Amino acid sequence: MSTLGDSTRCVHAGVPPLSPGDPLQPGPVFAAPYALPPDGYQPGLDGYGRGDNPTRRVLEAAIADLEGGDTLAFASGQAAVSAVLMTVLRPGDTVMLPSDGYYNVRTFASSFLAGLDVRVVEAPTAGPYPSFDGVRLVLLESPANPSLDVVDIAAVSSAARAAGALVAVDNTAATPLGQRPLDLGADISVASGTKALSGHSDLLLGYVSTRSESLHAAMASWRTLAGAIPSPFDAWLARRSMSTLDLRLRQQTRNAAALATFLGSHPSVSNVRWPGLPTDPSFEVASRQMRRIPGIIGFTLPSAAAVADFLRASQLVVAATSFGGLHTTADRREQWGDRTAPGFVRLSCGIEDTDDLLADFTAALPPLG
Repeated sequence: MSTLGDSTRCVHAGVPPLSPGDPLQPGPVFAAPYALPPDGYQPGLDGYGRGDNPTRRVLEAAIADLEGGDTLAFASGQAAVSAVLMTVLRPGDTVMLPSDGYYNVRTFASSFLAGLDVRVVEAPTAGPYPSFDGVRLVLLESPANPSLDVVDIAAVSSAARAAGALVAVDNTAATPLGQRPLDLGADISVASGTKALSGHSDLLLGYVSTRSESLHAAMASWRTLAGAIPSPFDAWLARRSMSTLDLRLRQQTRNAAALATFLGSHPSVSNVRWPGLPTDPSFEVASRQMRRIPGIIGFTLPSAAAVADFLRASQLVVAATSFGGLHTTADRREQWGDRTAPGFVRLSCGIEDTDDLLADFTAALPPLG
């Protein structure tokens, strides 16, 4: 891992060496076909945009620097995790998924993998885990979305590997500045770059990082054949946005720490979850595994109507799904099919001033009575 600081790496990662007159940030390259030599295609040259794009390669090099593994960019986080599942699994295999993780992954498994004779087993992120014997792939999500439970990635990876299983970790919530799953023993780190990595709520993106040449080659082939690529413009936007990743995460974490403490003492709020709170069930594991805690909080209001009242009263919180953006947003997760209470809220802290958010929450969440 580089000895450079996080902000320095975010600014410079993946950017080619500059010559006088070069733009500091390379612009997007828009191309479907590229000009070929008269005597035919030669390996190493760009030939067709589905498989080749220099803007996408700059983004992949930047993410690779942060994650510590060769990286492939995909059209969305769901495309990235689907590529992992479809590349690794074959009929008769068993995959273990988080029961409290992103619901669309479970939906994909029940809708498509089960039809391909792939056995699906679920386990809660915090455990206990069943035996890994006979399991081909263990997919972890840490912190889990939306439960925010944290798993000991090194311990589970060691046990899974001893049983012959591969381990993939969804690193969306943590980001590579929060933790590096490959350093902790995972075979694959997969994430939605739609969230905090790009962080401006204006594009869809996913990526997969690995240190295995065979896995990287297989997923690269899958991406080309399935066509699950991000556009050059989205790749350029994402790389540009990554330059401020460290700055954005710092303020989001600062806001989460303040709001989690506030919510934990509020009479109308229950079940506050943020792995940075000393009282949180995941605090111990998160403290030794993660370099920083993301700006995502879970909490529960008495009902769905109470959530709606809070959102109507708030002047700063936007009702929106996804997380990791500049704006503070709140999402009542039951409406999407997550296994949560009707009043459960996933709060994504933005980069607003902390005091302004505290004042807004104080006004929008009046005491019960």
